[in-house]
Amino acid sequence: MRKNGVMLHITSLPSPYGVGTMGQAARDFIDQLERNGQSIWQILPINPTGFGDSPYAASSTFAGNPYLIDLDQLAFDGLLQWHEFQHEQWYTYPDRTDFAILAQKRMPVLQQAARRLLDRKPADYDQFLKDNQSWLDDYALFMAIKNAQGGQGWQDWPEEYKVYDRNKIEVWKEQFKDTIELYQAVQYLFFHQWHQLKQYANDHGIEILGDIPIYVAMDSADAWSHPELFMMDEHSNPTCVAAVPPDAFSKEGQLWGNPVYDWKYHQKTGYQWWIDRIERMSRLYDILRIDHFRGFDSFYTVKADAKNALDGKWLKGPGANLFKKMTKKIGPRNIIAEDLGILTPSVEKMLHDVGYPGMKVLEFGLFANTTEGQEYLPFSYPIKSVAYAGTHDNDTIYGWFNSLSEVDQEYVREYLDTWDPNKIHWRMFAQLLNSPSDTTIVMAQDLLGLGSESRMNKPGELGSWQWRLIPGQLDEDTMRHLKYLTRVYRRLPEQRIDPKKKKTVSAALAVADLPD
Repeated sequence: MRKNGVMLHITSLPSPYGVGTMGQAARDFIDQLERNGQSIWQILPINPTGFGDSPYAASSTFAGNPYLIDLDQLAFDGLLQWHEFQHEQWYTYPDRTDFAILAQKRMPVLQQAARRLLDRKPADYDQFLKDNQSWLDDYALFMAIKNAQGGQGWQDWPEEYKVYDRNKIEVWKEQFKDTIELYQAVQYLFFHQWHQLKQYANDHGIEILGDIPIYVAMDSADAWSHPELFMMDEHSNPTCVAAVPPDAFSKEGQLWGNPVYDWKYHQKTGYQWWIDRIERMSRLYDILRIDHFRGFDSFYTVKADAKNALDGKWLKGPGANLFKKMTKKIGPRNIIAEDLGILTPSVEKMLHDVGYPGMKVLEFGLFANTTEGQEYLPFSYPIKSVAYAGTHDNDTIYGWFNSLSEVDQEYVREYLDTWDPNKIHWRMFAQLLNSPSDTTIVMAQDLLGLGSESRMNKPGELGSWQWRLIPGQLDEDTMRHLKYLTRVYRRLPEQRIDPKKKKTVSAALAVADLPD
């Protein structure tokens, strides 16, 4: 079935408390998607962010981001009092997330709610701890020690704590008992709100497309508590780290710094950690996008003390074998492969073998006087693919267009058949939704015709991930225009049964839904 959706990370929702959350604004957005014929809400990873505030560099692969917990909902649940958070200054600018303010003020408020939760534990609390013990105990301990060390990365901790020692676990748990319990309770609050939000989305016919980074952050509970998963020595020091080689976008490449997997170890365990990860994430989301999928075929590394990505080497990954074993053990999953970039024959074979849909980005194909990038023009898209005008890692449509040469700008106008500067984004959406791809996604910033100031991420630079909507900015006129294109190009959801009202909900649009 042909579908369309909107990409908008939860942090980018409007909020009086400095960052978008899983509260009423999220439900309002789901309602808006449903009213306007959309089927998918795509978000970025919802794990707790670390240095640089990137959701792709989380302090835990499995934990939820406390910043996304809705404070109003905690007050409604009797876990906070309104005066404890309503009068705080949560942001400097209404359209930006100020992570420095959140880092200073958010956790004390959440821990107050956690204390009240622990005073009268919900009936399912102990079961939550049991069901999530495999990751939650190590995460809470990691965060408790990190808190005691002033937030320092674990590689800079005293030797007493730096190397994860199972013989010391019980001593550490007793030493940091109170703080551990607070971090566990905050995670309960997160997942309680998350499951309510996801259920609300599904009840309203919206699938959530989530994201899973291929790598974990170096400063993470995963790297600290399970060094055997990565290329590390007996002292938990990495022998090499992840990077991207030099290319047309970066002369020195990109030094990511993530620990890289010891795939020989993973193979010996039957890829159990990865299977557990994908199984858990595919329960959190309806559709799972795996970032940097080509890294499972081969991955680029540099020495751990490298200053740039110039002098590195390629190593082999597990290839399709991992996903074949995963499917055999837990069954097929609804997965999208982020397959952008230069693809070698072995990468293409791996993608063919696993059978996951790949991604197409229209911005990559609109250049004059070249046949390169033609696979990113809509007429080339296979049906089994997910197509975008641009992604969170690219500039917005207008930021991208304004950066082009005059020759390329002219080609874009010709290809889109418009010389009206106010219609470039809508003409790109028309090309996108008219493509053969069975799934298309548009970014909220592009719907609003915003420029580079609203770009979500500029890889390798600090200050990303901050953009957010102000109340009412994503208005009904804009969404009704998207609804019109969704109908014209046969991407409306089919009729469904409302599980609460027990009646058919029609996805058909009235003739009055034409754009101005």
